[in-house]
This record gives sequence, structure tokens and C-alpha cells, in this order.
Amino acid sequence: MPVALEPISAPRTPRRRPAPHRAPGGRPTGRTHGLWPYALIAPAVGGMLYLLVYPLVRAVLISFQDFRLRQLISGDAEFVGLRNYRTLLTDPRFWEVVRRTFLFMAVNVVLIMVIATLVALMVERLRRTGRTVVLCSLVLAWAMPVVAATTVFQWLFHSEFGIVNQSLTSLGLASFERYPWFANGTAAFAILVTLIVWQSVPFAAITLYSALTTVPQELYESARLDGAGAGRIFRSVTFPMLRPIFLLVFSLEVIWTFKAFVQIWVMTRGGPGDATTILPVYAVQTALSGQRYDLGSAASMITVVLMSGVLVLCFRQMFRQEDETR
Repeated sequence: MPVALEPISAPRTPRRRPAPHRAPGGRPTGRTHGLWPYALIAPAVGGMLYLLVYPLVRAVLISFQDFRLRQLISGDAEFVGLRNYRTLLTDPRFWEVVRRTFLFMAVNVVLIMVIATLVALMVERLRRTGRTVVLCSLVLAWAMPVVAATTVFQWLFHSEFGIVNQSLTSLGLASFERYPWFANGTAAFAILVTLIVWQSVPFAAITLYSALTTVPQELYESARLDGAGAGRIFRSVTFPMLRPIFLLVFSLEVIWTFKAFVQIWVMTRGGPGDATTILPVYAVQTALSGQRYDLGSAASMITVVLMSGVLVLCFRQMFRQEDETR
């Protein structure tokens, strides 16, 4: 019987790596190509170090010095160790400001997370046209400059020309005619909370909505077949799936509210009295009004330490949840 013969393939020749490109002088330029990306990012890194790291190091040094207006001009500041920190930590007003800062942060972050979650869940259930309108509105609100938004809120609650007073008066509430909102500490605090929540909700809502789109629809269908309601589905399906995103947004909002300086300074400058004074405002007031730049720097460093402590707790919880889900 004839035997089928297999075709003999040609022997394979091993591929050779291309020789490194050589410069006209005969030296390979591979090392040059390896350093080129670092040379490209060097200006950005240098600018970041100059704009972020240098001011931080300078503020730390000033917090350990006797640095006032004379030292600002002459430059012969004397190191005093921890004296500025002892002055702050023994000041009852400083601890009152710390308490108000954490209250301000807690109220804002809770309201932002709750409202942003509700908005994200609403957007997920809207049709395409409604979803587009809501998302565009959120982006426009988010894109408004901070100073412009603060000025708008100032005019809204203006005692004589504000539309809020006119609307409340037209509803029969005569006590709000020319009501001085910013002369009342509680009212000014509430207005600032409303402003910051209004500015922060768009980012948090868009981020949470983007995360909601990644949850498989099969999980929702299985939960509905088991008889779970909307609240049960959110607790058992949505929140566990998006817990890292929730913690990330929570951490970013903590940073945002902890450093909310521009809104307070433009609207109330910490007043009336100290009703809206939080740590960043207190640091600027101490540095500018009393020309105690050393105490202002020390207050800023304490602010950084407190905010870092809160963020460390948030990130530890985030990493713990990631380890549990693996």
C-alpha cells in the first residue's frame, strides 16, 4: 500500500534581535532613549515640587519660629521649638474652632453622600433624554467657579435685595422682610452648608452613577425574583458592590469640606463672631489680623495632621474591604 509522506518543513532560523541604533559616533543610544521619558516629565515634577512641597516645608519651618512682620521683612527669625503649638493647644478658642470644623465636615459629608446617592439612583432609572438633561445640569453646576457661586448665594440671601426674603415675604412670612441672614450665626452656617453641598453633589453623583452602571443587571433580577424590595436591593447588592467607590468619594469629600476656605472667606470671613470659623479660616485670621505668621503656620500644620488622620481611617477601611472581597 502506498504510504503518505509528510511534507518536510524547512528548518526554522532563530530570530535575531535588532541591533541597537548607534549614533554617528558609534555609541548605542538605548540609554538615551531610557532617560528621555524622565526628561519629559522633569518640568512637571519640578513645578510640583516648587508649588507644593516647598510651601509645605516652608510652612513647617515657620511654625517652629518666632515669625512676625519684622521677621518677614528682615528674615532673621528665631527658632522657638514647640512654643507656637503649645500656644495653640492651650487656647480654648482653638479647640472651639476644631470642634466646629469637625461638625462642619460631618454635616456636609453626610448630606453630600446621601443626596449624591439618591441622585445617582434616580439618574440610573431615567430614560435617555431625562438622564442627559440631569447629567448636563450636574456638569454645569459643577463647572461654575467657586467665587461666582458664592457671590450668587450672597445675592440670594441679601437682606434687602435677596430673592429669598422677597419670596418668603410674598408667602405671608412678614418676619423675613429684610431679614439679615449673615448676621445670624446659625443661618450663616446653614447657608454655607447649602452652598458647599450644592457645589459638591454633582461630582459625587456623577461618580456614583458611573459606578452603578458597572453592576450586572442579573444581580438585580435575581434579587427581585427573591422578593427583595428597593431598600433591600441597595443594602444587599448595590452598596456591597460599590463599597470601595463609596469610600473613595467619601474620602474626597472629606478633603473638599475640610479645606473649604474660599466660600467662607468670601461670604462671611468667619463671622458673625466665630460662627463660621473653621481651621483654614482660623489660620488665615491668625496670620493676617495679628500678623502672627508663626501661629498661622502652626494652625495649618495641625489642620493637615487632623485631615490626614481622618483620611488614614478612611483608607484603612477601604483596604480592609478590598481584602475581604478577595
